Amino acid sequence: MGEYGKPAAGAGPSGLSRIMRVLELPALCAVPLVLVALLASDVRATAALTLLSVVLVIVLVLGSIELSRPALRQILPIVVCAAVAAAGRVIFAPFPDVKPVTAICIVAGAVLGRQGGFAVGALAALASNFFFGQGVWTPWQMYAWGLIGYMSALFAEKGLLSSKPRVLAWGFSAAILFGLIMDGMHIVGFVRPLTWQGSLAALAASLPLDALHGAATIAFLALIWEPWCRQLKRVLAKYAVA
Repeated sequence: MGEYGKPAAGAGPSGLSRIMRVLELPALCAVPLVLVALLASDVRATAALTLLSVVLVIVLVLGSIELSRPALRQILPIVVCAAVAAAGRVIFAPFPDVKPVTAICIVAGAVLGRQGGFAVGALAALASNFFFGQGVWTPWQMYAWGLIGYMSALFAEKGLLSSKPRVLAWGFSAAILFGLIMDGMHIVGFVRPLTWQGSLAALAASLPLDALHGAATIAFLALIWEPWCRQLKRVLAKYAVA
């Protein structure tokens, strides 16, 4: 499995890079906890504070990759996967919630590792939004798809993606997770008055689209999981990216 926290030959990882790497998982998990805590405390600046936490997490993970000074051969698979994911999202623009991005993030995380998976998801969201439009939702999409890539790497490390049914089940769950994160952004930013009843109504309204996203992700994974994993691993082995 690829690991993009490793430095290029002759470059040792800095102490700051190691610290940032240790903080990655707690920071990723902290975002939904911060969101729930602020909502429960009825903080008026919940939308701004949660957006700030998302931006900080993105900076932390991508900054950790940058500080580790990866070689070009380590960066190229990330860039290619992110570009393909972004292009796929644009190509399927006429079909709401039928997008290959989540499936590609899962493949990337499983093969490229935690940081690689996160970077693919974050960069795919950022790049494709030059077509769909940048906005306050962009950091949230970067975080959501990045988190899916990161979690896919964790699951692969634990052997939880060792069979096709498990992969497909995670694909559907990942799509629902993406929907919940984006619903959280919508609720804190646009639901007024902000009440539990209004929040539940917003979640219920998005459920059919989230389910469609899940079904589409299953379909894309069924097509690309085995051939893409095989080809990516072949490229990593060929260029000694490990």
